[in-house]
Amino acid sequence: MKKLVLAAALTAAASTAYAGNIQEPLIEAPIIVEEATGSSQGILLPLIIVLLIAAAVAAD
Repeated sequence: MKKLVLAAALTAAASTAYAGNIQEPLIEAPIIVEEATGSSQGILLPLIIVLLIAAAVAAD
């Protein structure tokens, strides 16, 4: 008799574990990171390359 009660209790506990939620899933908006804007945007790397080339030519 104890096994029957234990089996019924485990069955009842297992069936409630699969209960779903009727609410729509919450989907968060993606995070968008904006780059800094300004007049010097994208000019740093070409300036460094020009300086390196100038230093290499001056070393000869």
